[in-house]
Amino acid sequence: MTLADSSGLLLPPVFRSLRLPAGAAGTAHERACALAGDDDEAAGMLVVGTRPDLVDIAVVLAPKEPLAVARLAGLVGLTALAETVGSHGPPDKPVTLDGAGALLFDRARLGGGRLAWPEGCRDEAVPDWLVFSAMLIASKREAGDPGHTPDSTSLEEEGFEATGDALVESFARHLLRGLALWAEDGPPGARARARGFLGTDAGLPVLDGAGWFDPVRGGPRL
Repeated sequence: MTLADSSGLLLPPVFRSLRLPAGAAGTAHERACALAGDDDEAAGMLVVGTRPDLVDIAVVLAPKEPLAVARLAGLVGLTALAETVGSHGPPDKPVTLDGAGALLFDRARLGGGRLAWPEGCRDEAVPDWLVFSAMLIASKREAGDPGHTPDSTSLEEEGFEATGDALVESFARHLLRGLALWAEDGPPGARARARGFLGTDAGLPVLDGAGWFDPVRGGPRL
């Protein structure tokens, strides 16, 4: 069952959405981390950015496991992002993930995922919150000639017909399913579902954004 909320999004009822105002500074990731740190009831909040050149999503999670285990939520989120792109994109082009948390569409960078938790939380402690965030490049028109940025691509260039809101809604459904399957099957199941996109089972991706996020641009590296 999905419900419409005040943002106009159709989301599973476990999520509440917050759409950032047009022109708001910062990213959905930054806003979600701030909410998680200030509000004990922020779990389930899905923050959506409004920049026209990006699909920008972040969700606050309430882990029950020590950080060493809870970090697997990042892999579940990254898998959900890849499943979302794969379900809406042209079927003849591969969707893959790399060890830096970047999502590649037909071998070009389309976006990526990040995972955050309270500063100073030790691996053996249960974090008060986690934030998984994801970005996709919706358009590169601001960058000028796409030939100048051949390492990246965009939803527009690749012929995606789904709107940004449709991708957010799809991501929420894939994430909820991934979290449920992780709860049922444990870490091996979560790793197995990611393996189809990663091509390897060697460790978790590094989800600090350093491998794909451009802090100056406030989005994926072009």
